[in-house]
Amino acid sequence: MLKQMAVLVVFLLHAGMANAGEIRLSAAASLREALDEICANYAQAHKHVSFVRNYGASGTLAKQIENGAPADIFISANQEWLDYLKGRGRLEVGSIGTFAFNTLVFVGRADVKAAGMNDIPQLSRIAIGSPRSVPAGEYAMESLRKAGIVGLMEKKLVMARDVRDALMYAERGEVDGAFVYRTDALHTKRAKLLFVVPPQLYGRISYPMSLTLAGAKNGEAADFYRSLRSRETRALLQKYGFEVR
Repeated sequence: MLKQMAVLVVFLLHAGMANAGEIRLSAAASLREALDEICANYAQAHKHVSFVRNYGASGTLAKQIENGAPADIFISANQEWLDYLKGRGRLEVGSIGTFAFNTLVFVGRADVKAAGMNDIPQLSRIAIGSPRSVPAGEYAMESLRKAGIVGLMEKKLVMARDVRDALMYAERGEVDGAFVYRTDALHTKRAKLLFVVPPQLYGRISYPMSLTLAGAKNGEAADFYRSLRSRETRALLQKYGFEVR
């Protein structure tokens, strides 16, 4: 029995060592390219570190973390879903900060006639992220309401799983246009930025971030988290079109 217990202890220690240096990152889909480069640069300078990245709708990620999905760092595309996890005791509250800011735009094919919000009701199909879990969809719905045209959009809205799916529908021509972030529009060659949504129609788009309780106990994750506030990271975010303080 003692020999079996010793073998089990050695196995558990070995399993822990196998995961040493692993950082688990859950972040809004719109951050994919920027964070991929940020993580790659960090791993290049810290050879013992590896990343497990999970991108998706902020609400979906928050629910996953609530239900026990492993995550050291959470970066949301709005305050609501970070507050959701904070309220459920899943975050290291003292670490909460702001990662970046963004802008809402409307994209579509080059031949689509839409130069402003008042042109949207004339279109047939519009893609937005599902407002229940996708912040970009929430911002889009808020803009439609404040522009006074939401009542004209019945049966015209196509709900996407996340903002990148909304962009993909526009790129493929499956919809006339889509509400996405400016950073998405800057890095697509198959859709055109048709107009910038007036900022007074929606709340400031921010990306709050936090260590999770597990992340606060992971020294590598805490070190990487601190690097997300560095001058180098800020420069990379600006390269991808994000706004930083």
